Amino acid sequence: MAAPRSTPSRAAQTAVRGAVEDVSAGWVPDSVARHAAVPGTLPVGSPGKVGVLDLRFDAVAGRTELTGHFQRAPLHIARPFYLDPELPGMPYVMLMSSGGGVLQGDRYRTDLTCVAGTSVHVTTQTATRLYRMERDYATQLVGITAGPGSYVEYLPDTTIPFADSRFYQRTTITADPASTVVVGEKLMAGRLARGERHAYTAYCTDLEVLDPSGRLLFADPLRLVPDEHEATGPAVMAGYGVMASLYVVTSTASAQQVADAMHEALARSGLLGGASVLPDDRGAWARVLGDRSPEVGAAFFAAWDAVRRLLLNVPAPAARL
Repeated sequence: MAAPRSTPSRAAQTAVRGAVEDVSAGWVPDSVARHAAVPGTLPVGSPGKVGVLDLRFDAVAGRTELTGHFQRAPLHIARPFYLDPELPGMPYVMLMSSGGGVLQGDRYRTDLTCVAGTSVHVTTQTATRLYRMERDYATQLVGITAGPGSYVEYLPDTTIPFADSRFYQRTTITADPASTVVVGEKLMAGRLARGERHAYTAYCTDLEVLDPSGRLLFADPLRLVPDEHEATGPAVMAGYGVMASLYVVTSTASAQQVADAMHEALARSGLLGGASVLPDDRGAWARVLGDRSPEVGAAFFAAWDAVRRLLLNVPAPAARL
């Protein structure tokens, strides 16, 4: 008779899910990877340097509930709230960090699994601050899986790369053809109030959207490395201080309808911006540039509100800009 299999203790499971290999980005752009080094402070993999969030949402009795939750400091969440009177079954989940910002040697990973029929809004507690990095770099992986009939919003607050920071983020979305995923990004050129613009060493991101079979639908890479290429060129951020992007992957409305709705909203803002359809008509995306965070935030909100009204027939709830 075979010996019974032992179940790992909760402590052992936590250790495995929080191992640095579990949150490693694997491939990192050379502009970031070449700065790899052992920090003079806490090295990679130390307690507090490997943040993990793994959240699962299911449709339960007419509303969406958080049914799976694993976290490892410094990443954690507040209890989900149901704030929207127009969508009372949608939880609002706030991602938080006890570290107050991203430091050299940090490795973070967040995974959101939204199964069939769920509706979820995810945001962050505040802006993500990338602090100065003298040795090594920081990475963050974000994975979103949207099941059939789900509606998922991932709209984090602004990212602010401080002088001499090195950062890479990969966001991977696996979207069922019958799902809707709304993803936003807002980037500030630096600590604008201090006159700091594009003083970071490297800010690199990859957004990849896949179908359930793993086929790539589209990708949007961003490489801002001021020492290699001017970050203020006309194809990047020009002379503006804030850039925001909104991606809408959906089949609920035509790609052109989504693009037109966002374009009209941005046109009313008076800022430089526009919208276009995504490959294979899987949705649309928009980008807006401005000098100040409040005005860009207002334009971003207007585009999001237009998407909500088109796809859900409800307005976006009041939110901080």
